[in-house]
Amino acid sequence: MALFLFKRLLQAVVVMFVISIISFSIQDNLGDPLREMLGQSVSESERQEMRQEMGLNDPFFIQYGRFIGKALQGDLGTSYFFKEPALDVILNKLPATLELVIGASFIIIVLSVPLGVYSAIKPHSTLTKAIMGFSIIGISIPVFLTAILLIYLFAIELGVLPSYGRGELVHVWGSWSTGFLTKDGLLHLLLPCVSLASIMLPLFIRLIRAEMVEALHTEYVKFAWAKGLGKYRIWFSHALKNTMLPVVTVGGVQIGTMVAYTILTESVFQWPGMGFMFLEAVNRVDTPLIVAYLIVVGAIFVVTNTIVDLIYGLIDPTVNLIGGKQ
Repeated sequence: MALFLFKRLLQAVVVMFVISIISFSIQDNLGDPLREMLGQSVSESERQEMRQEMGLNDPFFIQYGRFIGKALQGDLGTSYFFKEPALDVILNKLPATLELVIGASFIIIVLSVPLGVYSAIKPHSTLTKAIMGFSIIGISIPVFLTAILLIYLFAIELGVLPSYGRGELVHVWGSWSTGFLTKDGLLHLLLPCVSLASIMLPLFIRLIRAEMVEALHTEYVKFAWAKGLGKYRIWFSHALKNTMLPVVTVGGVQIGTMVAYTILTESVFQWPGMGFMFLEAVNRVDTPLIVAYLIVVGAIFVVTNTIVDLIYGLIDPTVNLIGGKQ
């Protein structure tokens, strides 16, 4: 385990180094941040003087070296718009985004496992055909279109759910406030979480079904039937358990993907999270905030993938974290 963690730490350093280079290198293509900060009334000489003071005229590698030196100390730059450290701005928005990811993940887990297992056990039933049809539709419809349809149906036509904002919040700790602890907060979470889950739920249903069907045709399951074991024990203790490894693999990657998908969900629902902040930063050419966002999202991917690898050993004890199967 110690060797595995050491290797993953080295990999994480390399991955984050590459992400930092890519993130930092695109800032020159986003536009002139001084145009948004100063407007059109400032003379060209004053503009150039400020660019010199901010170090924007320095060569790329000098700017990048200065950025890395500060990043190693936890300083990812100062937001041009908020006039605050970019990392602090992101951490203030992070709880709202994590609420969406947690809520969507809960919906996916609660629905995908029973629906996927049922579809594998009863492949020719009417309900299975309906589930598979739903999954095709769910994969085909973009998340932002699902969000708009839900708003139209439940917020405009029926008027039973709110269509924007986080609602009533409860302060937990530091900058962390949550809507999970209030009825109004949960109602505001429902539509965004369903929208965010809609793009991943069909994928997981189909994945669990495919893996479950394959497991039900293996020799050890046939042997379990021959021994006279109960059907529920065979389905859930033997077959389902052995389908979880690829599901966890995909799930770990998709958690990071959902953080990226929140950009669309948050923009539709005016959700004050990291995704909505990122779009505003792009519009304002707030390059320190954009670079910091990309690095934080990259770090989330690295951390989630490492946690998934550790979970492997809990699901399947025969997995050797260093070299695969024992």
